[in-house]
Amino acid sequence: MRLFAEGDCEITCVDPVKVERATRTMKPATTVAALAETFRVLGDPTRLRIVHALSTEELCVCDLANLLQTSQSTVSHSLRALRQMRLVRFRKDGKIAYYSLDDDHIASLIGEGFRHVEEQA
Repeated sequence: MRLFAEGDCEITCVDPVKVERATRTMKPATTVAALAETFRVLGDPTRLRIVHALSTEELCVCDLANLLQTSQSTVSHSLRALRQMRLVRFRKDGKIAYYSLDDDHIASLIGEGFRHVEEQA
């Protein structure tokens, strides 16, 4: 006798039309892996707070460290990971490096994520 977990189908029943429609919308494995890596990087609370702060305006490392009440070293380390994923970019103005989001998609992604969790509360 097979035991079923809650939410499992109790019989095998495949709808080939639905499976074909879903198959046509599936993204390539490399694209899925890239998105999973983006979510992994954003899964760190410090990096997520940095991205959220940068969704409002450009800030330097000192600004971010002050805002997050953490060290400049911690912020720099997090920014390096975000830069490697091309989620943030920087520009130099004299001796100061100002950071901003790489594009509006990141702000939209974070905004939608926060709306989702706030609706759950």
